[in-house]
Amino acid sequence: MSLSSPPSRPTSAKVLGMTQTTTQATSQTAQSEALFARARAVTPGGVNSPVRAFKSVGGTPRFIREAHGAYLTDADGTRYIDYIGSWGPMILGHNHPAVREAVADALQFGTSFGAPGEREVELAELVTRLTGTDKVRFTSSGTEATMSALRLARGFTGRKLIVKFRGNYHGHADGLLVEAGSGLMTNLDGALGESAPSSAGVPEEYAALTLVSEYNDPAALDTLMAERGAEVAAVIFEPVVGNAGVLIPTPEFLAALHRVQGMGALLIADEVMTGFRLSLNGATGLLGLKPDLTCWGKIIGGGLPVGAYGGRGDVMDFVSPQGPVYQAGTLSGNPLAMAAGLATLRTLEADAGIYGRLESYTSQLADGLKTLAAGAGVAISVNQIGSMLTPFFQGAPHGSVRDYAQAARSDTQGFGRWFQGLLSRGIYWAPSQFESIFVSASHTGAELDATLEAARAAFADLNQTNLAAPEGVSP
Repeated sequence: MSLSSPPSRPTSAKVLGMTQTTTQATSQTAQSEALFARARAVTPGGVNSPVRAFKSVGGTPRFIREAHGAYLTDADGTRYIDYIGSWGPMILGHNHPAVREAVADALQFGTSFGAPGEREVELAELVTRLTGTDKVRFTSSGTEATMSALRLARGFTGRKLIVKFRGNYHGHADGLLVEAGSGLMTNLDGALGESAPSSAGVPEEYAALTLVSEYNDPAALDTLMAERGAEVAAVIFEPVVGNAGVLIPTPEFLAALHRVQGMGALLIADEVMTGFRLSLNGATGLLGLKPDLTCWGKIIGGGLPVGAYGGRGDVMDFVSPQGPVYQAGTLSGNPLAMAAGLATLRTLEADAGIYGRLESYTSQLADGLKTLAAGAGVAISVNQIGSMLTPFFQGAPHGSVRDYAQAARSDTQGFGRWFQGLLSRGIYWAPSQFESIFVSASHTGAELDATLEAARAAFADLNQTNLAAPEGVSP
């Protein structure tokens, strides 16, 4: 099954992912090890984003030299089938010709203007048309987008408090590093509404302005809003969670989200990850949500640094210079990022079948993983929606993981060994139990077969006596 024409592949790279299943020798990571040692001397932890350090799975992170289609090639010349896609932006595959050509065209006219340009108008027109949004403002990162949206919500409503959900990650602004997901998944003991900073350096007084509820628990949200709703400026959420592993909302939870709007709070959908990933109208369109504000990133920049927030016209008119809520950025609307985003969204819009093909590939991958794990006697639960997928190393009571607390019961050591088994066979998976993987339009039937072959061997490698289901959970 082909999603697109297979990319050309460098003949110099060592290929581990197609037919070979031999384990990498230490010498095959020598360049990455040397680069990691150099990086640790000049960069905290040797990386510029924590999960890249492989801390939760062990071993040396691979330093990447180049990427094409569904493949990464590391500094040692080893090629991997990639399921990270730069953490989501590369929905078309790496170095897609349309995106590369658009950036090259923009580059000949300059890299940054510090003044408005036509491309940012064109991308804003495209984003608003596809999503049904009135107005949009570009930033340079998803963190800037969510931070700005919350400031706007406070300015518009005149209220101070924010509600978020345990395990949802909205970037690293101080007020959002409260019970955050992914690498910050700690402390399951907080009471309803309690706000515990997930990072040193976040003052408790600031964290106290963020109330915490439980994802997929409509009763908890209703209770919290009944108690504090008159003080709440906004409820921010991931429509589909990707930073506690993939968590999919229930219809009852979606209905509870909409009820907060009746109490005067703004509903903010964080679609930095899911925007244009699950449909041309993102997860909100797929799920029938009607947020007041939405945040985007990743795909709308085609792999270049970008973020955006947008929504109702009356709310967005509060943003400076039209309104009193200040937000600015030297590189916001950068012409190269705008060009890459335009090329990506136009390619997605022009291909009516692309989301169906992405869904089909990812569903086959999910089914294959479940079958192979069962055959090896390994308890896993696979959550999958569209081209996002997480295998949780546990036997969930109802076959899927629904919330943060349940996700946190996964066997992270078992996942780490499985991850290393995949990596040694040329599969570059997300190096954390609590992340989504992303399928691209460059993944074909050949990559699917090779991935499942590697997964079969990696499951067989696990010490099954150490993969018993957590207490109280049946495999």
